[in-house]
Amino acid sequence: MKRAHRFIRRAVTTSLALAMLAAQPARAADAVRFNLAWLPQGSTSGVLIAIAKGYYTEAGLDVSVTRGYGGQRTVNEVDQGLFEFGYGDPISVMLNRAQGGKTVMVGAINTRWPGALCYVDKPGRKIKTIADLKGMVIGGGAASPLHNVIPAWLQANGLPADYVKLLRLDPAVINTAFLDGSIDLAECWEGANKPVLEKMAQKNDMKIGVLRYRDFNLNLYGNGIVTSEKLIAAKPEVVRRFMQATYRGYEFQSKNPQEAVALVATQQKLIDRTVLRQQIEETTVLMQAPEAAGKKPGWMQEERMQSTVDFVHKAFNVTTSVKPSDIYTNRFVD
Repeated sequence: MKRAHRFIRRAVTTSLALAMLAAQPARAADAVRFNLAWLPQGSTSGVLIAIAKGYYTEAGLDVSVTRGYGGQRTVNEVDQGLFEFGYGDPISVMLNRAQGGKTVMVGAINTRWPGALCYVDKPGRKIKTIADLKGMVIGGGAASPLHNVIPAWLQANGLPADYVKLLRLDPAVINTAFLDGSIDLAECWEGANKPVLEKMAQKNDMKIGVLRYRDFNLNLYGNGIVTSEKLIAAKPEVVRRFMQATYRGYEFQSKNPQEAVALVATQQKLIDRTVLRQQIEETTVLMQAPEAAGKKPGWMQEERMQSTVDFVHKAFNVTTSVKPSDIYTNRFVD
């Protein structure tokens, strides 16, 4: 009988302990703010997919996204602690660090520079190489890196910096100025506004041609995920979990583009599904780098990052010593 009582007491004690454990609140998810650098689009929809599929929740993260106002501002806001992560590029990171900032690129999305020059394809006008741009007018946003990239890019191809004419325009009028012929060329970005321009042109019975910088001696890394040294030092596991869940989102959209479009459109009611599908497909191509074969998504090569740093030093007249190891790390994608 005593043995039976002892068994009952142990069972009751165990049950109470389990009940108390179950009653304890679950560990709160780590709050993470992500800056999209612009409006929601295919280049950053991997993050939106990871939210919709619950990848961040599984990783113990509560992720919110905010539209941004350009790469440089986004990186600076990450540095200021307004966001834990942002969609940024090596140029913006280098400029931030040259001014005393401490941002770091922790994974690549665009393993090739996604920028290009778009033009209206007209009978009798052929734009096949950079030499065909002589005397043309290019419009770019007032804060766009285009105004520094173009002259350095021309010189890298043996042409004078004034081979074309650059105009600083309000970003809101660039598309209109381009389509009505006020400017010959407009900056366009794969995974972003290039599909938008192409659809606008199609509605006006026009066809868009593209001259990609990377096809003519521009060996730069493009955009990726940026964070701060402060967050890396304080919460390295948050960085790792965020990166792993984010690349799960990009992997899903690369394999399931149509379902990815539906998931993003559910969150962003006004988004153009046709444009988004093309942006996603272009981003998927840009994420593939020959030198990264066998590596995990987001991995960056030191040699190419050195090439990126060298170009930015020259194009933006960065006199502060900024090394490749200052601006990127593969620690969270290895």
